[in-house]
Amino acid sequence: MAVSVSFRTYLLEQLGQVRPVTTRPMFGGLTFFVEGRAFALAAGDTLYFKVDDTNRPDFEAAGMGPFLPFGDPAKPMQYYELPAEVLEDPDQLAPWMAKAVAVAFRVKSKRKPRP
Repeated sequence: MAVSVSFRTYLLEQLGQVRPVTTRPMFGGLTFFVEGRAFALAAGDTLYFKVDDTNRPDFEAAGMGPFLPFGDPAKPMQYYELPAEVLEDPDQLAPWMAKAVAVAFRVKSKRKPRP
């Protein structure tokens, strides 16, 4: 799903207040990176953070669900919607973002090198 220019600008401003980020288009949406590691994606005008067992409970406790690119609940991606109020407040955003970045670094370090 396409991301509006205004939402992209807003996301870069909000996330950039916490830590420098870069972005690039992927699969019709946007992927956000810290130090080359993908930690978030935007589809439509919704932001999702990378999750694993360490931070997924935070999202579930906030009533947020996974990104379902194909609409199939049996095939969720490991990204959950970020609560809007968290995105609006850099003090709240910082710990959520730090956890998502940590997940991205753990995932990358678990991958085996290619031959």
